[in-house]
Amino acid sequence: MNAPDSVVSLLQKLIQIPSINPDSAPDQGATGERDCAVWLGKFLEHCGAEVTFEEVLPGRPNVTGRFQGGKDKPGLLFAPHTDTVSVRGMTIEPFSGEVRGGKIWGRGASDTKGTMAAMLWALYELRDGIPTLTHSVSFGGLMGEEAGQPGSIHFAKHHADEFEFAVVGEPTELETVYASKGCVWLELSTEGISCHGSTPERGENAIRKLLPILEPLIVAIERELPNYSDPVLGNPTVSLGEMMGGSSANIVPSSCRASLDFRETPAFHEAGGCQALVERILLDLDPQGSISTRILGHSVPLFTDLETDGVRRLQSIGSNLTTAPWFCDAGRFGEKGLAAIAVGPGKIAQAHTKDEFIAVSDLEKGVEFYSNFIRTYES
Repeated sequence: MNAPDSVVSLLQKLIQIPSINPDSAPDQGATGERDCAVWLGKFLEHCGAEVTFEEVLPGRPNVTGRFQGGKDKPGLLFAPHTDTVSVRGMTIEPFSGEVRGGKIWGRGASDTKGTMAAMLWALYELRDGIPTLTHSVSFGGLMGEEAGQPGSIHFAKHHADEFEFAVVGEPTELETVYASKGCVWLELSTEGISCHGSTPERGENAIRKLLPILEPLIVAIERELPNYSDPVLGNPTVSLGEMMGGSSANIVPSSCRASLDFRETPAFHEAGGCQALVERILLDLDPQGSISTRILGHSVPLFTDLETDGVRRLQSIGSNLTTAPWFCDAGRFGEKGLAAIAVGPGKIAQAHTKDEFIAVSDLEKGVEFYSNFIRTYES
């Protein structure tokens, strides 16, 4: 391949390959992660890795590069995601990878092609010594993180037991995120009978069935959430984010839906999470069972033991421990018993923004950081 000659040119190339998650941008003609995964496969082969692709969804594969020297050794996994969010509303050219003002601009520069480029360049520079390390080394480019996480769910299901520690790429300013809440979107819905607004007695108003229960429900939820408080992450939370019902002022609505955003601590998740709590409360508030519940999307909490060997190694090279209000693929690995954290160069404040960028200096610090981490596994 025509390989990049620096981490900057590597990141430019990655930005120039559109890999918008089609589930988060359904009306933008997004083609998904395949082109990015294919290019990554060629670069990983250039680094000396054995490459495999696993199609998680049609046309949307994970790509894995396994470096030589891994037989009978515990595994170390570097795992950024290959998808990006929508480019709608961006004020810069999303796929230029332009270098200007000491920054590299474009969609994914921060989240998370910057961390991906830093990981890859560190692996490239250390490729000759990787076979002699005490641990095997693999790179996993995961699809779909920005909507539903099917890539990490699939990878964790099939490969978690092959590794001892996973380093998930996210822009954390090189701090180690070892804990985060999970996120669950829960939909509440009621059904009614539509009729003309001039004769409402002939119908059944779905909005009015939900309204008198919704506020007492949220109050009751908020009363119970402190029971699942975490000493590091604090209390779980709930937020009413959406409410939809009806089609016209002169039509009695036949349906009504409200969406609640829950941020779950590990204790809350292990106790059955938000759906179990809501359904228990509804037994008293809605004895007729007029309200249905449905999970629209979810991620799981992350909590990795601070005595984990990989965490201690990150601390040994100067990485501070921290928590995060956002979720990432690390939680999916932890769910399957693989110790995982998130760490990478760049700032989360730049993720998903209209003028996304990463500073060149931060990118280069990321290469040095990952290289130093890998060297802790030298014999």
